Amino acid sequence: MASYPRREDLSGLPRAEVLKASPRMFDSRLLDRLSRVHWSVPPLIFTPAIVLVFIHALGLMSLWAAVLWAIGGYVFWTLTEYWLHRLVFHFEPEAGVGARLHWIIHGVHHDHPNDPLRLVMPPSVSVPLAAAFYGLFVVVLGSPACFAFAAGFWAGYLGYDMLHYYVHHLPGGRKPDAWLPRRLHELHMRHHFQDPDTGYGVSAPFWDHVFRTAPRAGRRGAHAVLRGRGGSA
Repeated sequence: MASYPRREDLSGLPRAEVLKASPRMFDSRLLDRLSRVHWSVPPLIFTPAIVLVFIHALGLMSLWAAVLWAIGGYVFWTLTEYWLHRLVFHFEPEAGVGARLHWIIHGVHHDHPNDPLRLVMPPSVSVPLAAAFYGLFVVVLGSPACFAFAAGFWAGYLGYDMLHYYVHHLPGGRKPDAWLPRRLHELHMRHHFQDPDTGYGVSAPFWDHVFRTAPRAGRRGAHAVLRGRGGSA
């Protein structure tokens, strides 16, 4: 079994080592193990669920209706991603239980953004959240719209999780040549290394322009992005 350091054990290490470190989050070995997830786990769980609910929706409505409801679910996910990141993940109490919860939920990711096992959401969190949102869709939208809407919402979440892993662990450690993935990588690195109060939309950065939280380009920002890349971005 791998041995993971405690936070205090990381003092004095080179910056690149700290950025990719995976410190213990809980004293319990079981809980600490559950806090680490391989990137392949979310697709294995959510892809069958997305396919099944969308097929079920197709049996109850026309193809075009199902596609439109799925698109609606995706758009709703992008808003959920933005506001969850902005209001929940970046709510930072200064001390006590609140500060501890913040570090567990998101602070650890900003302290160690290149930890490959804490870049996707653990199933112990993502599955209950997905089920809760599905219940909300059933109550608000009813059948059959809730099935297609949930498929689009879950697909949006899965795309976000995979993109988040990708922008932190680019293949070969090199920035992509294509404009869109290169831009998404740069924006998220600005969020980490330039200004954490901007760039909340990881997979849908257009909401940052709508809500005026888009990262600003500049020499300091460019240097910060390079620092992030230097730490195995």
